[in-house]
Amino acid sequence: GFLREGLVLFTYLHLAASRECTEALLQSKTTAIAYETVELPDRTLPLLAPMSEVAGRLAPQVGAQALLKASGGRGVLLGGTPGVHAGKVVVIGAGVAGQNAAAIALGMQAEVLLLDRDIARLRTMDAIYQGHMQTVASNQYEIERCVLDADMVIGAVLIHGAKAPKLISNELVSRMKPGS
Repeated sequence: GFLREGLVLFTYLHLAASRECTEALLQSKTTAIAYETVELPDRTLPLLAPMSEVAGRLAPQVGAQALLKASGGRGVLLGGTPGVHAGKVVVIGAGVAGQNAAAIALGMQAEVLLLDRDIARLRTMDAIYQGHMQTVASNQYEIERCVLDADMVIGAVLIHGAKAPKLISNELVSRMKPGS
């Protein structure tokens, strides 16, 4: 195959999601450096950040399309109209992707709730958006409460070098509003 000893592979690998790929790289003795794991001393991920910005900005747009009746959704217009409530978007995770997702959803005139365990991040977002975006300390109770009331949920939680945690069960999804 293409992978061999002496080869240096420097790209997005996302190995946390695939044991099979990890094992293939190990067996090939390829030197592999995953962009998403390059970390600066301040714990930022400079090579993952641009992809997270794109993903965060895309998520509300893709979700808005999925909410249309023609796409099998609830028939919700995120920005609402005069006399009709705006759609409710819940973003779980206030890192780069989550901040971008929340900002775009807010720009689409949705009602936005941003959940994170890092209160300092939530304070920063609250200060930037001056209360136009609700910020909520993330825990299982708040996740459930917010998800059940949401028209759209965007998961944007990152654990450095690991698979994203499953914070929303299939059972909880089954209790969401139909078409959300």
